[in-house]
Amino acid sequence: MTYTIAMAGKGGTGKTTVCGLFIDYLTKAGKGPILAVDADANSNLNEVLGIKSALTLGDIREDLAHAGIAENSPIPQNMTKKEYADFKFSSALVEEDSYDFLAMGRTQGKGCYCYVNDVLREQIQKYYKNYKYLIVDNEAGLEHISRGILPPVDQILLVSDCSRRGIQAAGRIAEMIRQLDLKVKAMRLIVNRAPGGALSDGISEEIAAQKLTLAGVIPQDELVYEYDSAGKPLVALPESSAVKRALAGIIQKLELPA
Repeated sequence: MTYTIAMAGKGGTGKTTVCGLFIDYLTKAGKGPILAVDADANSNLNEVLGIKSALTLGDIREDLAHAGIAENSPIPQNMTKKEYADFKFSSALVEEDSYDFLAMGRTQGKGCYCYVNDVLREQIQKYYKNYKYLIVDNEAGLEHISRGILPPVDQILLVSDCSRRGIQAAGRIAEMIRQLDLKVKAMRLIVNRAPGGALSDGISEEIAAQKLTLAGVIPQDELVYEYDSAGKPLVALPESSAVKRALAGIIQKLELPA
């Protein structure tokens, strides 16, 4: 049975970095196969993982939505919309050794996308059950989960930087998750970029005030900045790096399926 983990948090907290390194840890621990989904329209999970991503499900959505009114429809006359979506979906799936990658992308046009979203939902539901893990890098709004395009989530990991405003933002996201009644089995907080890997009393108090469960703390790691500046994929960081060691400790405490 597929176990689904969703990363969420406001922009600039290092959520995508944490998500990419999370996937890297699971693959090296032999937890695959994994389906990694980039569901943040402003994200760059593929760059963290060191893979190229061209076609997104947003591109497919646009093709399908405008096929009926386009002068030259991209859908061959002998194919239905669902058959065309199935064909395009396979083109959007990037296959790596221990995981596959899929980028949701964003919708550029206007109008109703209900039918198209239903098609995408069917495609994802059909494929994701072939994986042991589904790891999703979400935007703060959790749009694809709340609309039911992605499957139900077993665990949500909220990622915040080491600031009071960041913790408060994570608290608002947690409240939204409760209001949406997503029926998540577990929801935990990861605090990223903590100086020296430790939390101040004020931040610890804010975490308690927001009623968040702390999964762990990741220290500020200059190697992350160096690799990012040089355009190196962050999964190539040495296993001895502070960020990888801290995240490994967090993951080991999450009691994930074998």
